[in-house]
Amino acid sequence: MGFNHPLLDTLYHIVDEDNHDSNNKNKSEQARSYVRDAKAMATTPADVKEYPNSYVFVVDMPGLKSGDIKVQVEEDNVLVVCGERKREEEKEGVKYVRMERKVGKFMRKFVLPENANLENINAVCQDGVLSVTVEKLPPPEPKKPKTIEVKIA
Repeated sequence: MGFNHPLLDTLYHIVDEDNHDSNNKNKSEQARSYVRDAKAMATTPADVKEYPNSYVFVVDMPGLKSGDIKVQVEEDNVLVVCGERKREEEKEGVKYVRMERKVGKFMRKFVLPENANLENINAVCQDGVLSVTVEKLPPPEPKKPKTIEVKIA
């Protein structure tokens, strides 16, 4: 699902129609936000790996600095990776012959499993690849059966 996906175009046109009614301004802004988020998520591919002791989320981030990337946990179990890729400032005397690199906001959301340790999350960006490691909680200890003494009456 890319920028020119029919569903996103339809949502965008619905949002534009809502703009004519001032009473729907709040709904319109929410819809616009949804469309922006959907586009940002559609253009941000990711890999998710499960290891015996952790989950690793890998996202390509070419040309971004760590200050351009934000990693957070919201709603107690949703990992959010977001940020913005900005266009270089135009220099005098330089004109683009072709512009293919994507710019703008990006975002991905991942629902974390119950055994994710939210207190032990690390994010490292190296050579344009962001790796977010979420450690797993240790499995719960199996309950030992309780022995009840039988008394003689």
